[in-house]
Amino acid sequence: MSEAQIRVMLVDDQELIRTGFRLVLLAEPGIDVVAEAADGEAALAELARLEAEGRGCDVVLMDVRMPGMNGIEATGRIVAEHPDTRVLVLTTFDLDEYATGAIQAGASGFLLKDARPDDLVDAIQRVAAGDAAMAPSVTRRLIEQIRQTEPAGRPRDEHTAVAAEPGEVFEVLTERELDVLRLIAEGLNNSEISAELFLSESTVKTHVGRVLAKLQLRDRVHAVIFAKQHGL
Repeated sequence: MSEAQIRVMLVDDQELIRTGFRLVLLAEPGIDVVAEAADGEAALAELARLEAEGRGCDVVLMDVRMPGMNGIEATGRIVAEHPDTRVLVLTTFDLDEYATGAIQAGASGFLLKDARPDDLVDAIQRVAAGDAAMAPSVTRRLIEQIRQTEPAGRPRDEHTAVAAEPGEVFEVLTERELDVLRLIAEGLNNSEISAELFLSESTVKTHVGRVLAKLQLRDRVHAVIFAKQHGL
C-alpha cells in the first residue's frame, strides 16, 4: 500500500449509500476506504481504533441526518479530538441547513450525494490536501446564512476567540493578501481570483496559503466564516 494513499472513512446510516461510495472509491488507486460507520458515535469509535493501531484516517465522508449522534455533532467532535482528520459533509440537498451547520462546526467541504464519481474523488483529494471542496454557489449561500444569523460577528472557535475591530484582526496580512481574502469571502475560487487580480493561479494559491497560515485557519471555507464574522 502506498504511503501517498488517502485514507477515507464512510459515515452514513444507509448501507446502500456507503456501498455505492465504497465501490466508486475502490476504483481509485490513490484512495483507501479504511472504515465505515452508521452514525457519529460509531465513527468516533472507529477513528479511535484506527489511531490506536497507528493508522489514522485522512478524510471522513460524513452524512448529516443520522440517528443517534448526527453529522453536526460528530463533525465538531472530530475537529476537536482528531485535528489531522478532515471532514467532507454529504447531503441530499444543497440548501440543507444541517450541512451548513456542519461546515460551521469545522467541516472542510460540502458535497451532494448525487455528485459524479469524478467530483467525489476530486473533493476527497482537495480536502486531504488541506483545501476546501465547496461549489461557489454553496459558498455564497453559506455567506448569506452567516449574514442573517450572526450580524454581530460573534466568534465560534479558538481561531476567532479574540474580539477585535476588523482592521486589527487583519493587520497581519499584506494588502494583496487582504484583497485575496475579500474575494475568498465572496465565494470566488482561485481561477476567478486570478482573473480579478490579474495574477497567476499559482500566485493566488500562494497568497491563499499565507492567509490561512497567518490567521490560523483550517481552509478557505473557514476563511469565509472568519472574514464575515469580523466584518470584512
